[in-house]
Amino acid sequence: MWMVYGANGYTGRLIARLAAGRGERPVLAGRSAEKLEPLARELGLEHRVVGLDDQDRLCEALGDVDAVVHAAGPFSQTSEPMVDACLATKTHYVDITGEIDVFERIFARDGEARRAGVVLLPGAGFDVVPTDGVAARLARELPDAVELELAFLAGGGMSPGTMKTTVEGITTGGRARIDGELVTVPVGHRSRTVEFASRPRRVGSVPWGDLSTAFRSTGIPTITTYTVVPEFAATAQSLLAPLMRAAVAQEVTKRVIGLLPGPSSRTRDGSTCEVWGLVRNAAGRELSMTLTGPNPYQLTADSAVRATVRLIAGEAEPGSHTPSTALGPDFVATLDDVHLSPIA
Repeated sequence: MWMVYGANGYTGRLIARLAAGRGERPVLAGRSAEKLEPLARELGLEHRVVGLDDQDRLCEALGDVDAVVHAAGPFSQTSEPMVDACLATKTHYVDITGEIDVFERIFARDGEARRAGVVLLPGAGFDVVPTDGVAARLARELPDAVELELAFLAGGGMSPGTMKTTVEGITTGGRARIDGELVTVPVGHRSRTVEFASRPRRVGSVPWGDLSTAFRSTGIPTITTYTVVPEFAATAQSLLAPLMRAAVAQEVTKRVIGLLPGPSSRTRDGSTCEVWGLVRNAAGRELSMTLTGPNPYQLTADSAVRATVRLIAGEAEPGSHTPSTALGPDFVATLDDVHLSPIA
């Protein structure tokens, strides 16, 4: 048996509905009975009301659960209590974060996870399954690579949860992985044109989760992640960061965001995602590839369900993992409507 925690949220609902449509019977959980009960009735699933601030009740709720998909962000605030409970109850943990610092904290608990016989798998959604899969496949073909570049395009807009995480990220600026170390850099400190499958696009550097996960997946010491960045992004970030460091500004902004609906089903059906990756070794040899896929939230739901089912089946060794270290570089190719170009 497995659980979707945060099932009443935008992405949690997508995961729950997709799982039920595939004949799975996850328990739906969260802190609001009012929001959980209608979805549980619709899908004919059990639900449990429990908050993350009550560790005893959370452990009780997880007592008969083999794995939990944690979909209640921002994960900078919510991941630690759920990981604690999963380790205590020997429950596999899956989340859909893209937050670098959350990845780093969970990877630091690898020893605890191994001792507990538990898999900790953060980033089992669009952040970072497609980019991690591309990185791992490229590294497999060029094992002496010393530099990795990844770029992504995410169509269809953002959910309220993603927007809340973005608001938190405004205060930290840009980041990069240089010679094995995570360093702070200006947003958009690097730019280049990349050959996506659809067409070439100009992209700028952003602090994407692969600065943590791809380093763990591949061991490549220098990593830059990119997406399309407005020319004014760095200026806007520098102006907004001091304001958003105030707790009250964060709280008010997140409350307003929480009232937004997220992309509609029509928007999801009409939008896609793309990834481009390139590796380079010390001799200057380069390999690259591209990926195309469905809307990021549809990919996230598909990936989270498939990953959880495979963890329950015992297909990953205990410990803290990236998607590719848990389920292999080819996991991404098993997802619906995902297509990978040959490596060239």
